[in-house]
Amino acid sequence: MKYHFSVSNPAERFVDITLTLETKSQMQLDLKLPVWRPGRYEEGNFAKNIRRFSVVNSKGEPLSFQKISKSVWRIFTNEKDTHITVKYQYYANRLDAGSCYVDDRQLYINPIHCCFYTDALRNEKCMVELDVPFTEVATSLKRTEKRKFEAENFDELVDSPFIASSQLQHHSYTVSETLFHIWIEGDYFPEQNKIVNDFIAFTKIQLEMMQTFPFSEYHFLIQAVPHTFYHGVEHLKSTVIVIGPSSGLHKRELYNELMGVSSHELFHAWNVKTIRPVEMQPYNYDGENYSPSGFVYEGATTYYGDLFLFRCKYFSEEEYFNELNFRINKHLSNEGRFNYSVAESSFDTWLDGYVPGVLGRKTSIYDEGCLITWMLDFLIRKYSGNKKSIDDVFRILYNDFGKKGRGYTAEEYRQVAEQCAGRSLETFFTEIVFKAVSYQSMLEQVMEFAGLELEEQASSKRCERDFGIRLDESGNTAVVAAVASDAPAISAISVGDELLAVNGHKADKRVHDLFEQFSNEDQLEVTVFSQLRLKTVLLKKGNKKYFSSWKLRNMKSKTAEQELFYKSWSMQ
Repeated sequence: MKYHFSVSNPAERFVDITLTLETKSQMQLDLKLPVWRPGRYEEGNFAKNIRRFSVVNSKGEPLSFQKISKSVWRIFTNEKDTHITVKYQYYANRLDAGSCYVDDRQLYINPIHCCFYTDALRNEKCMVELDVPFTEVATSLKRTEKRKFEAENFDELVDSPFIASSQLQHHSYTVSETLFHIWIEGDYFPEQNKIVNDFIAFTKIQLEMMQTFPFSEYHFLIQAVPHTFYHGVEHLKSTVIVIGPSSGLHKRELYNELMGVSSHELFHAWNVKTIRPVEMQPYNYDGENYSPSGFVYEGATTYYGDLFLFRCKYFSEEEYFNELNFRINKHLSNEGRFNYSVAESSFDTWLDGYVPGVLGRKTSIYDEGCLITWMLDFLIRKYSGNKKSIDDVFRILYNDFGKKGRGYTAEEYRQVAEQCAGRSLETFFTEIVFKAVSYQSMLEQVMEFAGLELEEQASSKRCERDFGIRLDESGNTAVVAAVASDAPAISAISVGDELLAVNGHKADKRVHDLFEQFSNEDQLEVTVFSQLRLKTVLLKKGNKKYFSSWKLRNMKSKTAEQELFYKSWSMQ
């Protein structure tokens, strides 16, 4: 399959694509477009961006075709046709880490969006030719000529994005004989020594842990945009990172985000690009690839992305703890932890994994998966007398599964973890991974191994702290955004209700002052506008604190064993 990319009018945001392919003597040929992209486990339905689809034979004669599903075109060929040519346009007007974009400055393509394939040719070489006026091309694809590239098969092609631009900046470094490239498109001009040295630091620590790298080269493709944005997507031998505003990347806070996502995406080169769940080995581009193991391929990567920055001493302890605090607080403020396990949420990424969805329905493979990996790491260290850790689990997965092209099951993941721990972990997996539950008790139990603890910080807002009601105050009136499931208010007030008055006093922007004004009262009369109906309800103070935040900290006094455990984990 040979793909030719050109752009006749970048202002229209359409890319002109020509595909030439062998028919393999088939009288009819089903041309497919993937319906999803690896790295985002939901249907993308890229066919909605296709227009001006046409097919001709080797003589230039039109061939008839019929669309037989949303992403499959059936081409009717003649016996003498050895090759056909398909022409179409793809709408490229979305600049994030997993889409396609074109303007007068760049052509940015994720081939999974816009490259057709056939089952018969999926494992054969693919050729790419670019007919664009840009001088530089950033990609992990093998270059054969100045504007020509090749992939070993369709799977490599669609996992190899490229950016063509005349403004590309390029930096490189080598770690353990692997060449790493940093490409930057946009108005961000970092100090070369700093960005290279910072990338070397987390790359070295990852390679030290995993011992070998799956590929001979790796490319960081960074799109620095002028507006606030944060998105990264892993690919086979590369990653695309879109981050902004570019003007803020010289400040520590946003630069930390760049470092965090870069470290995260690099670890994906092992975890999901090489070590892959059995349900995705190989990828099925025609539909859902359901798996309960999102807590491994995304959760463990989230855990390690930040931990590597701490281990290589890029993150201070405070900065690293802040990242863990973020995950802890997302879990402990999410009512979904009582309703959906992380394994169920992994399966359902294909349903609504990337939008908030129904309030309190689900958890996150990133946040809960991160915490699960952290707890599992500490349990393995404790049970093995600090001789093994989750690091060993991933080395085994890499050598025994990833290198052999063998997918792992959730059960096999547990078995490898048990092998390292030297004892059964069935209770942990049953009660934490596959059950809807709060992790707080288990978190506090394992944190103690390293002399760590959680400090509760009560909400400064009485309506949250005492009554379990969180408000959205972005509009003209205060709207109920969340109600704690174990607060008495859950039976009196609903999400979406407009809070108009407290004890007969108009609320508007004074709502929190009113809750404080009546701080000596355990019951408040609240007037709300609910479902087009005005009503007054009685709110009762709960018997606990709601919507607290939590902060990870070191215990004031640690034992020698706890100190040793902490140093072994953090490598400090």
